[in-house]
Amino acid sequence: MKLKVVYRKVSDYIRHDLKEIVLPSSLPDPPHVVKRRKLTWHERFLVLKEASRLYAASWVRDIGPELRPNDYKKQGDAEPKKQAKETEKEPSVLEDLAVAARGGMETLRPALHRVYMTRASNYKDALASFIKGYHEGVQQVMQNKEESQVPRDESSDNSKKTT
Repeated sequence: MKLKVVYRKVSDYIRHDLKEIVLPSSLPDPPHVVKRRKLTWHERFLVLKEASRLYAASWVRDIGPELRPNDYKKQGDAEPKKQAKETEKEPSVLEDLAVAARGGMETLRPALHRVYMTRASNYKDALASFIKGYHEGVQQVMQNKEESQVPRDESSDNSKKTT
């Protein structure tokens, strides 16, 4: 009798519990989650096409304008280069950090240092400008107080002289 009970418990453990331990099942989705439908092959192709376009666009800065025919209309060889030079601008801080992050920690550290030093310089300049403006404001208030006190003192001096 005991052997039968032990056998049943071991087989239940292997059938249910061990299977759950080795290959755990995921939790069911909450009731408010709406499942999305499966994409058709055409929709998958469009998603892949858009993803590859965005991926290629992320490398635009490294490639150069001569390999990007969609950026300008085909008007001749000389004009697109002029247009590309005119539209070329200094890269933003975010773009610099993105390029530096691709290069690894060796290139990211100096870029971050530049960003922090620029910010510190801007904060220092702003603080100096604020302090200068504050002192000018205090001086104006003090001058206004002195000007308002001078006529009262003169009028009180004149009244003392007449009595």
